[in-house]
Amino acid sequence: MSAPSGKRVALNRLTLTVRSVDALKPTERSWIAWDDRLTGFGVRVQPTGLKSFVVNYRAGDGGRKAPNRRVVLGRRCDMSVTEARRKARRMLAAVARGEDPAGGRRQQRAMPVLERAFEDFMSVNPGRAAVTERLYREEFARHFADWRERPLDDIARRDVEALFVRLTEDSGWSPANRAVSLLRSIYRRPCVDFKDLRNPVDLWLAGGGRYHRNRRRRISTPAEVLPRWKKGIEDSVGTPCVRDAFWFGLYTGMRLREVLALRWRSVDLAALVFRVDKTKAGTPLELPVTRQLAAILERRLADGPGEWVFPSTLPGALDHIADLSQYYKRIGEAGGARFWYNGLRNVFFTVAERDLLLSQPLTKRLVNHAPASDVTEGYAADWTIEQLREPAQRIADRIEALMTGEGETSAGPA
Repeated sequence: MSAPSGKRVALNRLTLTVRSVDALKPTERSWIAWDDRLTGFGVRVQPTGLKSFVVNYRAGDGGRKAPNRRVVLGRRCDMSVTEARRKARRMLAAVARGEDPAGGRRQQRAMPVLERAFEDFMSVNPGRAAVTERLYREEFARHFADWRERPLDDIARRDVEALFVRLTEDSGWSPANRAVSLLRSIYRRPCVDFKDLRNPVDLWLAGGGRYHRNRRRRISTPAEVLPRWKKGIEDSVGTPCVRDAFWFGLYTGMRLREVLALRWRSVDLAALVFRVDKTKAGTPLELPVTRQLAAILERRLADGPGEWVFPSTLPGALDHIADLSQYYKRIGEAGGARFWYNGLRNVFFTVAERDLLLSQPLTKRLVNHAPASDVTEGYAADWTIEQLREPAQRIADRIEALMTGEGETSAGPA
């Protein structure tokens, strides 16, 4: 049986039996099937397929003005329908006597919901980097929106497993790793505070679950993937600001976080220079603005000046776009070649060193790669902006030609 459409979920009533409960189907949002024989007794079905028996009642004798309570009796995988109904009858009988079972539970356990635990996790490290805080909040909002109000002891190992598989298929192995790792961190403090609480990620790992192994993915030749990636971005990314974030990464070889955190105060279009304030290497980096980058920046400036070059377009979202991983799969499918953002960096390296035969130290300087430990190289003075301008433009022109399939350079992606 599927969930009813619309908001009148409470009208979905049936006799809860083994057969009817097992036949309930998950949807994109959690929903509850209510028993037509025992008012207040139901089964909540999560998008992951997890089913939990619940009891709903109003505490006290205030009628409809009394606070509404909902208690989770147990998961379907751990409890029979008969046992759940028996527990529900006892609880509802206690309510009829004027008791408040949920209130008593809350006082005894005070088990927080996931959103409360997340806020506690965020508050214990006030020295966390701003970009890390933004990323955590964006990932929590994206991946755990349906779990915000779930008590911590209501999230099971199977939920983690289903989440990991879904994110891997939809967004790739890196976002799946990050989301589950964040969930594991959220649980650490509550698992100390509540002795009976188990970290579902630890249970998933103990049961054979594994994070994806970090690996460097190699691309096919730029001539092969660039036209496909161009098509994929143009066909599947509808927001101009987001498309330009991809183009900017392509023409600079910069890391994703460096691109998304770019501020207008760090851009000088008159001098054709921009600065990356926070880099992986830890030192600010100045780079030339090529013809292709100038076109991108002018488009962004035409949308209205603000603090960020790539501001978030989501209502009520954070200051700038926090992540682009949700687009990778659709870009790959639309273009016919697997896509990931760091692949743009790989293209930049390959074009610079294989096609144009530029020196490796020069290429590393352009993309802010950690310098080699070679002592002799360390003696050399850094490149000036004017020395970097010509090779940066050659790389951008070559990338543009390969992407468009033309032998001569032309205007950048519109």
